[in-house]
Amino acid sequence: LDHTAKKNKRLMALNDNKAGMEGLDRDKINKIIMESSKGSRFYENELKREQQVNQRIEKMMLQKAQITEQQLKKAQAEVERMATELERSRDLSRVIVHVDMDAFYAAVEIRDCPELKDKPMAVGSMSMLSTSNYHARKYGVRAAMPGFIAKKLCPNLVIVPTNFAKYRAVSGEVREIFAEYDPHFQSVSLDEAYLDFTDHLEQRQSWPESLRTHRFHASSTATGIAPNMMLAKVCSDKNKPNGQYRLPSTREAVMDFVQNLPVRKVSGIGKVSEKMLNALGISSCSHLGQQMGLLSLLFSETAWHHLLQVSLGLGSTFIPRHEERKSMSTERTFKELSKVEEQLSLCRELCEDVAEDMKEEGLKGKTVTLKLKNVSFEVKTRALTLPYAVATVDEIFAVAKDLLKTEIDNESPQPLRLRLMGN
Repeated sequence: LDHTAKKNKRLMALNDNKAGMEGLDRDKINKIIMESSKGSRFYENELKREQQVNQRIEKMMLQKAQITEQQLKKAQAEVERMATELERSRDLSRVIVHVDMDAFYAAVEIRDCPELKDKPMAVGSMSMLSTSNYHARKYGVRAAMPGFIAKKLCPNLVIVPTNFAKYRAVSGEVREIFAEYDPHFQSVSLDEAYLDFTDHLEQRQSWPESLRTHRFHASSTATGIAPNMMLAKVCSDKNKPNGQYRLPSTREAVMDFVQNLPVRKVSGIGKVSEKMLNALGISSCSHLGQQMGLLSLLFSETAWHHLLQVSLGLGSTFIPRHEERKSMSTERTFKELSKVEEQLSLCRELCEDVAEDMKEEGLKGKTVTLKLKNVSFEVKTRALTLPYAVATVDEIFAVAKDLLKTEIDNESPQPLRLRLMGN
């Protein structure tokens, strides 16, 4: 392979950081992904994103080369000072549970169509998949993968269109069960939530297992139990599908657990951050701790503070109550939408979804956000903050509609060609 081909191969490489994707033939899968992607809008967009990331990495490496020994020593002293402060705030007294409904959309569809149970299947479209079942994952098929690529990996793959009304209904039933265990649970999406069992676990040791084995109508459930939210989320991924993992509440156990943890497993460290860290020789959380002085000079203050907390196994021990939630959102992926009336209709549907969720939670909000992805996979986010709080469909749609119309006008006389919308 020449340099460009190698670069593209890295670009389209399979992200197998997903339960059920262990032991796959990565080389074979990556070859199929690259060959089936070439020339597509998805490929071109990924290539553009990769080039942008590479430019950031080159800039970072130039910056690294100019750092003096004195600067590094000073930075390391500051990191150690902050680490000492963070250690003082370590709280191992809480019992936080992260519940993850495994392959949720796929599980709901299999519930309604049992003949899909033993077949490789996914939910989404030829443009983009939302999730896949474990049979499909054995072929390298996963969420956030275009359906046309998934079909190349698994020709027998059954792709079922998304049905958010159905998923919301099942999620509502699940939330009622969560409330029985913790009335102040935090639902972070249709298929996952955080619960605080601290005040109940001494009397009811079996609660986490009881919650995991509860009949959830459609989906198997994985639970992670740990002293904070960051660790609980990582733990819920340990024994999928339908398993449970509890991390002992001691500093020694936490630090041992974190040392061998790949950075990509941590919430808040995405694909781009992982590549930048890899360029510095950092692939695990133990490497983070060793390189924190350097990271504090190369990353933003917010970013390196987060990385320092991760390296120490620290995270939030307080689950925000409903009224303290900062945001609520929903989005849809589709093949292509270019007619204005259809775009406005979908925008209103999304506003209805958000308004219904806000009503259930008793929330209001001041900032309305519109997320758009065009057929070239370019993502735009537009937001407007109001001087007053809104909650009804009409109030939210009035703002979202104006944001959408502005983007439509910006493309005129060409149509605005969308493949995803969210708010």
